[in-house]
Amino acid sequence: MSGQPHDHHVQGHHDHDHDHDHPHAPPPDADSDLTYHQAMELAVTSLLLEKGVFSADDMRRQIEAMDARHPGLGGKLVARCWVDPAFKARALADGSAACREIGLEIGPLKLIVVENTAEVHNLIVCTLCSCYPRMLLGLPPDWYKSRAYRSRAVHEPRAVLAEFGTHIPDDVEVRVHDSTADMRYLVLPRRPAGTEGWDEARLADLATRDSMVGVAFATSAG
Repeated sequence: MSGQPHDHHVQGHHDHDHDHDHPHAPPPDADSDLTYHQAMELAVTSLLLEKGVFSADDMRRQIEAMDARHPGLGGKLVARCWVDPAFKARALADGSAACREIGLEIGPLKLIVVENTAEVHNLIVCTLCSCYPRMLLGLPPDWYKSRAYRSRAVHEPRAVLAEFGTHIPDDVEVRVHDSTADMRYLVLPRRPAGTEGWDEARLADLATRDSMVGVAFATSAG
């Protein structure tokens, strides 16, 4: 770099001796200042670690478990509903219990499963922040957390759905469900035509993240 005392390789570590004294410019991708809530999170985490409420290893394992969640877990629930009417009835009555029945870890969360039909299309939002069925879908997409989606999904859901390419006929009711910190929703999309005889594993692939949020239909069989 012109005007600098050394050329630095673009790698995770410099490969030259640091037993010298010269100023380093901050890297171009240095983190920005912490927000109030980020600073508060770090302070509370440090305090809980110091008090022994949990260990750093406990926290690491929880983060790894959270990162390992993915929409395939929700797809497993949807596929079972598609092939087993009795299970679907139980899932619509108590989503959390249905998850546990097929070995899906849901924690203490109350899960409500809402079914799309020929008469009703369901859409999930969290108007307050980003409450989301992470246990079954993984981390929420950025658009789900955006202020625009959180506000418009309530006031003009059909327009929002159209922007996702999901056009709902006028004679189909659109119901919007607002998630909370202790209650989450999962949409049970309609089973695509032409999937008769498919096994659960194959069907689960058709239940995408967006279809279980309600902004899209399940993937077609074609």
